Amino acid sequence: MPYGIGIGPPLRGQNSAVGPFVTSGSCFAWMHTHAGDGIIHMEAPKQITFNLGEFFDIWGQKLSSTQVGPAHGKVTALVDDKVVKGNPRSIVLKEHELIQLDVGTLVGEQKVGFAQL
Repeated sequence: MPYGIGIGPPLRGQNSAVGPFVTSGSCFAWMHTHAGDGIIHMEAPKQITFNLGEFFDIWGQKLSSTQVGPAHGKVTALVDDKVVKGNPRSIVLKEHELIQLDVGTLVGEQKVGFAQL
């Protein structure tokens, strides 16, 4: 997952141990990424429940039970190493959970992983 998702250009930042880190932009969505480390920052003015589908919408990438971004195939979603049934768009984002999305079957599987929130 790249840095700067949900942050409007021009992006300004600095280098960090995880690579580029965005410190400012023209605007910030309530869900955004500062670095390419897979961490989604959820910073809303009040307590709001976000789901993974909303984040993918901000990112401009497709997410369904058969697609993750450009990858097509059966999507298996895991939250903290436990399989989650249903549409991956509905996964509620919670602090410090690890979300992993596997696309395809064991033969030719494409894995798209997300680090902690």
